[in-house]
Amino acid sequence: MGSVLALSSNPGHQNWPFSKDHLPSRWDAHPAHWDRPPRWERRDGRLPNPGSFHSLHRSCKDVFPHQIEGVKMIINKTLSSFFKVSHTLHLSAVSPSYYRFHVEHLQSDDYSKDKDAPALIGEMDSSGSLNAHALLHLTERVRARTVFQTQQSQFVTWQFETEYRGSDFTAAVTVANPDILRESVILVAHFLQSVSSGLVLGGELVYHRGRAEEGGILTLAGQYSGPNWVATLNAGKGGAHASYYHRANKQIQVGVEFEASTRTQETTASFGYQMDLPEANMVFRGMINSRCIIGGVLEKRLTPLPATLIMGAFVNHKGDKLQVGLGVNVG
Repeated sequence: MGSVLALSSNPGHQNWPFSKDHLPSRWDAHPAHWDRPPRWERRDGRLPNPGSFHSLHRSCKDVFPHQIEGVKMIINKTLSSFFKVSHTLHLSAVSPSYYRFHVEHLQSDDYSKDKDAPALIGEMDSSGSLNAHALLHLTERVRARTVFQTQQSQFVTWQFETEYRGSDFTAAVTVANPDILRESVILVAHFLQSVSSGLVLGGELVYHRGRAEEGGILTLAGQYSGPNWVATLNAGKGGAHASYYHRANKQIQVGVEFEASTRTQETTASFGYQMDLPEANMVFRGMINSRCIIGGVLEKRLTPLPATLIMGAFVNHKGDKLQVGLGVNVG
């Protein structure tokens, strides 16, 4: 589970623009190297490790475009083999403009698939909000993660997660926002088991305790994958989240999502696709959903410059709204 903020959300984070919900933070996801390689690349005859619970729908979600609005500039700089920093300036007429400073301390980790596995990550914006993120590989199979989040001068999230990856299963426990004085805590337990080379079954148990309330939610999950497609389903008391990802060829990927919430009594169906044009150094992502929202983002690598131009537009036909964005990513 990426963040305590996600514990009370609908099944499957909704990335749709113009909604009343805030977009999920980048801190709600583990770094990509925690989930490599894809399960179907295992060819030694043994059952593969199923990966993390929070990454079950990642293949499908990566196909959908991320909303861009206003003008954004990102400058990335590698200071040394251990430090990387980035500066982000976002000017918007819809939401407050901000400046964000991001820094990473990298380590050489023998247990990681990537040589530069992030060890410490920090981020602060112009409003004074801070995100601190620590990733540690304690052993070859045990990984620990700590997250602290503040909004201006107040702590909003502090959580600790431990994950154990066996040869064909993954188990994780998260403790979020423990408060002895208020007698409150949130506990999250995940378990995934590879039943066959393509089938994974598991579940998530969320337990919340406070002075005025106490309860738990159980969600069951299943995933079946082939060489170029993945079908995933999460279902529980809070609702259901189903997704299907398919790689048609080297250039085209498509994804379909269905989300239903028993709390809000709302359902959403979405279709997204990604088109890679390596000869033109371009990647295009588009989407359309049942809320009459259509959007697309084009990324163009400006060779030989170390920069990427990002252009996006999202139209909400039902709400008669339009958002257009332009960004430059340097480094």
